[in-house]
Amino acid sequence: MNTQSHAKHPSEKMESLIGQLRKEQVSCVIYAQGSTRMFRERGVKDLFRLLKEEPEWLRGALVADKVVGKGAAALMVLGGVEELYSEVISRPALELLERHQVRVSFTTLVEQISNRTQTGPCPIESRCSGCQTPEACLRKIEEFILS
Repeated sequence: MNTQSHAKHPSEKMESLIGQLRKEQVSCVIYAQGSTRMFRERGVKDLFRLLKEEPEWLRGALVADKVVGKGAAALMVLGGVEELYSEVISRPALELLERHQVRVSFTTLVEQISNRTQTGPCPIESRCSGCQTPEACLRKIEEFILS
């Protein structure tokens, strides 16, 4: 596994979210519209639900997340997330976020996100690998979640 650390420094507010992410041992912490919410679901379920049910809440949000693959990155782009910190991020996710001007900082960059048993790639990462747009990724994520 090829990894590297990213030197871009997160904003002061993001530093606070990173602290909460680590202290509370949650999967994701999101600050938007003056309030902070913590999420515990694995994978992209929380982001998918937010995008479908409360899309306006993601607009301009700051997100601290444990693991971000291309699918999660696509959901954040579609939601209008402004800044992301991720403990682990895949190269395809980073490229997608940077292409859409989302400010990104991270600890570890990997070629792909692995599945939970570490026996292969994450199913969402695999499904989104050939997608060129966030919208195409969303269709693949919907197929996966709704099946």
